Amino acid sequence: MWLSAEEEEGFYYGFSNEGVWPLCHLAYVRPAFRESDWQQYQAVNRKFADVVANESNSKDPLILVQDYHFALLPRLLRERKPAATIALFWHIPWPNAETFGVCPWKKDLLLHMLQADILGFHTLYHCQNFLATVDRFVECQIDHERLTITHQGHLCHVIPYPISIEWPPRWLAQVAPAVQARTAICQRYSIQPDVKLGLGVERWDFTKGIIERFHALETLFEKHPRWLGRLTFLQVAAPSRSKLPAYQALQQQTLEELERINARFGKADWQPIVLLGRHLEPEQVFELYRAADFSLVNSLHDGMNLVAKEFVAARDDEDGVLILSTFAGASRELPEALLVNPYDVGETAAAIATALDMPRGERRKRMQLMRRTVAEYNVYRWAGRMLMDVSRIRQRQSLDSWSAR
Repeated sequence: MWLSAEEEEGFYYGFSNEGVWPLCHLAYVRPAFRESDWQQYQAVNRKFADVVANESNSKDPLILVQDYHFALLPRLLRERKPAATIALFWHIPWPNAETFGVCPWKKDLLLHMLQADILGFHTLYHCQNFLATVDRFVECQIDHERLTITHQGHLCHVIPYPISIEWPPRWLAQVAPAVQARTAICQRYSIQPDVKLGLGVERWDFTKGIIERFHALETLFEKHPRWLGRLTFLQVAAPSRSKLPAYQALQQQTLEELERINARFGKADWQPIVLLGRHLEPEQVFELYRAADFSLVNSLHDGMNLVAKEFVAARDDEDGVLILSTFAGASRELPEALLVNPYDVGETAAAIATALDMPRGERRKRMQLMRRTVAEYNVYRWAGRMLMDVSRIRQRQSLDSWSAR
């Protein structure tokens, strides 16, 4: 599917990422809703519906729709393929009903989504938020125990499917073991071998808490000056949606805070924060995971956050500490991480200090438990659960059709 510049501007940058993205993330960036963007969002969803319907070679295809860019597809596809089995997985959080009520076209979005047979979210909390939102704005029947919604005779199942990563990640085969990875990273970035390494890996997005992370490091150095010259934090920030004003402002503020903190604490042979403001290939990121003493994932709001799981998967040496935001869906699955409120920079700084002083035995035990979880609940299980549920629904639909004859 190729989009015109006008379609890309309105559908992708406009309604999807200036509207729905901030609306669904509790990051206090005001969503922007423009009629022209909504029109392009509708038009692009219709184009995708036409292509999918034309390419399906049966009257009852199975169609898996991914993410908030295509909220309208379930109804549009139902109109074109009434017997289709449709699942929509929503990869970002779902907010509470009052927050979602900000959207001028909230009812249109909900009515289109409800034509799916399955709506998948990362966590039960997001499912419950969706049920409450539908209850507020749509006349329908909701079964809170079974997590189902019936609207105009159509039954929609709302189910949590916590997404994950492949196990083991294919990129690990190209990465040196932890000791060699650490040596290579220290040489590459002129870091002394005895300096502790912290790591952050994100898209340069306002939901990821990069500024708050820098402030937590500043607080750490203020309260624990013994770490001056003994800790360097490597921050990977891959530029994202850089043409949008909110992202431009974030990048500028990040650079200003980086310069201020490094000027305050840095020395000729040591900088507290090293910013890698570019895209890195997966094998480069996994090398960083293996080299780090701790990884800090302090998202202000995340549906899941797979960086946390990638860090765990990379640590086959059963070392390293994960510091994880309670506002990331991954915190529900990885309670062995050091969990923090990302808005509380003092708490985050204290968690960094705890990570730096944690005994090897405790680090190993925590990492063993997290690795067991990520290995068992990997991306294949995520996909398999969804496909099994879809298969069960198709069988029931077939049975209902046979009984109605």
